Amino acid sequence: MFGSMLARFGVAVLAVCLSFTTAHAADDVAAHYTWKSVKVGGGGYIPGLIFSPVEKGLAYLRSDMGGIYRWDDNAKIWLPLQDGNAEPNYRGIESIAPDPVDGAVVYAAVGTYRGAPAAILRSNDRGTHWGTIPVPFRMGGNEEGRDLGERLAVDPNNTSILYFGSRYDGLQRSTDKGATWSKVASFPLPGLGVPGGHARPYAGLSFVVFDPQSGSKGAGSKTIFVGVADPGDHHLYRSDDAGKTWAPVANEPPASLVPGQAQIDTKGVLYITYANSMGPWGISDGAVMKLNTKTGAWTAISPDKGGFMGLSLDRQHESTLVVASAGGNSGPDTIYRSTDGGAHWTSLRELSKRDVSSVPFLYWGEKEAEFGWWITGLAIDPFDSGHIGYTTGATVYGTHELANADASKPLVWTPWVDGVEQTAVITLSSPAKGAPLLSGFGDIGGFVHWDLSVSPPITSNPMFTNTNTIDYAEKAPNVIVRSGTHSKHNRPVSYTLAYSTDSGKTWSGLKAPLPAGYIEIPQDKIGYNYGDPYIDANIIVSADGKSFVVTTPDPVVTVDRGKTWSKIEGLPAHRGWIVADRADASRFYAIDYASATLYVSTDGAHTFKAQPTAGLPADIASNEPKQREAVNPLMASPDKKGELWFLGADGLYRSTDGGKHFARTSGDLVVRHMDFGKAAPHGKGVALYAVRTMNGIDAIYRSLDQGASWQRINDGDHEYNRAFRRVAADKNVFGRVYVATDGRGIVYGEPGK
Repeated sequence: MFGSMLARFGVAVLAVCLSFTTAHAADDVAAHYTWKSVKVGGGGYIPGLIFSPVEKGLAYLRSDMGGIYRWDDNAKIWLPLQDGNAEPNYRGIESIAPDPVDGAVVYAAVGTYRGAPAAILRSNDRGTHWGTIPVPFRMGGNEEGRDLGERLAVDPNNTSILYFGSRYDGLQRSTDKGATWSKVASFPLPGLGVPGGHARPYAGLSFVVFDPQSGSKGAGSKTIFVGVADPGDHHLYRSDDAGKTWAPVANEPPASLVPGQAQIDTKGVLYITYANSMGPWGISDGAVMKLNTKTGAWTAISPDKGGFMGLSLDRQHESTLVVASAGGNSGPDTIYRSTDGGAHWTSLRELSKRDVSSVPFLYWGEKEAEFGWWITGLAIDPFDSGHIGYTTGATVYGTHELANADASKPLVWTPWVDGVEQTAVITLSSPAKGAPLLSGFGDIGGFVHWDLSVSPPITSNPMFTNTNTIDYAEKAPNVIVRSGTHSKHNRPVSYTLAYSTDSGKTWSGLKAPLPAGYIEIPQDKIGYNYGDPYIDANIIVSADGKSFVVTTPDPVVTVDRGKTWSKIEGLPAHRGWIVADRADASRFYAIDYASATLYVSTDGAHTFKAQPTAGLPADIASNEPKQREAVNPLMASPDKKGELWFLGADGLYRSTDGGKHFARTSGDLVVRHMDFGKAAPHGKGVALYAVRTMNGIDAIYRSLDQGASWQRINDGDHEYNRAFRRVAADKNVFGRVYVATDGRGIVYGEPGK
């Protein structure tokens, strides 16, 4: 009966009728842990900010790789809603649709990349719990075009009906509150399919908008608009018979422009932002248009030249709206506000200032924080015309002063990110003394965390875009080194190496020598993430803090803080990164992964010699760390000279004699990363903490007996998308472990009281 009904409406039924599943995996925790976030505050691109149209104080954020957040208006904090999610690809959010009648109901379309599973999520309690409906149409919450409008929409006249404008498989429809989905066969564009390999992805359908005035309660809306961001002759389609038939809207803007976001007002005027690229980058042209849906008349209302993306209507005041520029305009990106339907505009950037004292990294070493870029999540509170928020490539700003915006006093914006930790963390370290945690992030450099509950200033002098490695001297933990990617905020020299002798309170830049004939890239020409093997090399410090080793293709060492450098002798071309013995300042190690040969230095890394070793697998070529953010599988224990650990593809190996002999400690686990923490009161040596893969499941484990046995310490409520990158164990607080995630910032766990 269901299929026959859909067929009458021109809908091709897919073989999909999927039941709800829970997001939690089986809980095999043996030790109770409590988990918290290390506070940074925002930090990443959040494409969408969505207010509930029916419940005051309710809003959602959709991030591109860090899950869904809900605003708790009583606690004044954003709550992460997917910490119990165990599917890594569900952390990229394609769209969020609050129910337009019942504030407790909300839907989300999830799928980070097109090559992995996607789903529609449904909640009856504002996202506290989710039902998961896996779907066959792929998504791209962290792909190009993630800045476009909300692709998922609920019919305000019949909330059992939902539409989803997919990227690769046309228009999808559900008539049972999202429980089952079928492709709308009558929609003229079936989708371009999922591109293979690294081919440029398509943006597909950019938004779905219902006209609430076109239907009656219970019967559904008759008029529906769908935007199309794929190449083609038409980019806006309309149905006036509840989806039975579709036709392109006449007299569209030029085909070179694609619609980004759209909203319709109570008079039937559809406002649309246009750009010449699906974004969020590559936009240089565009327009703002409005369509009188009753007469079909278009009006160009662009406030400036260039592209546009973010859009929001003031639901308290007809004809008042805001739009955000997106590249190519007459100045830096801004938000324009109009109170007369787009006839006249005011740029808010010139009227504004930012108070980012609560999230100081947003200064980026400058005197004033930037207004923003990638302003795509733009929303006026439907219950409060003065309250507006907008998202950028690094944060979310909010103010309650929009209704009074004029030139007489500045419009003050503050970071609206308390509770949001949407960042990709590359590396961590927890020294024996000083700050409990050092961090390296993608996009926002890194931090010295003296207080885990306070957003710290960004590490500077030099400042990095990405911080790739952090190391400290085990016997002189006040000495820290780090390496990373050049930041445009570095002045006057583009250092990508740095050291500190006061536990990270102050830093000095460092430059390793370049080979003869090497042409250094000028600072203003260095691109983001350029990955140069000499400029982007990693750095290691000896146990006593006196020797710095830089692992360029021809590695070098300095013992005088970079005044002079010596080329390291004796290492083959296929050696991995160099490792310092944590207890003996004269000893360093490296592995030739092509031949599974260990090389040892006993003169402070000036020369290395091959050392016979036994116990490692014969073939370890796949373990070689080849890119700058990779985990080094060879590690040195902090408390014993010559104790080495090797994270093998088939298990964990340990040596207690400087690498002469290795023995596998356990055969039932694969450790992806590990660190050493304070020993248990009656433990056997330092405690081990690891990101461990067992039976295909990534989790956080602890061993108190040198790897003989392991205990899982995170549970089904703290899966964090299983996107674990690194761990760092506290050297002074037993049981505390810091975990670097890809999208959910840094979390840390401690044994429960």
